[in-house]
Amino acid sequence: MKFSLLVAIVPEELEQQCIDAATEAGAVGMTLMSGRGIGGERKKTFFGLTFEGSQSIMLLTLEKGLSLKVLKAIRQILNPSGEDSKGLVMTLPVEHLGGIDMAQVKRFEERLRHDG
Repeated sequence: MKFSLLVAIVPEELEQQCIDAATEAGAVGMTLMSGRGIGGERKKTFFGLTFEGSQSIMLLTLEKGLSLKVLKAIRQILNPSGEDSKGLVMTLPVEHLGGIDMAQVKRFEERLRHDG
């Protein structure tokens, strides 16, 4: 079985929607971290204070075939109109993997049998 790492950088206010979309698409677990980003636009200031929006970083180890389905589900939340996206989502191939919960692997296998 081949795996992918899905990385999603989402605005904090869309975090729960993205979690729900990923879960509905078949993800069974993820790691969440807080972050800040620097974009191409200047930061907004208000009375000399700089506003920086909080972001959530979602990391999901997924069976390779499932990763595209989860990516598309999160992308629908981040970019529903197809124009300006509110975040970033990508997958990366996983070459070596250790420590994954075998119950999670069994769920991936069951899903493959069900979808296949």
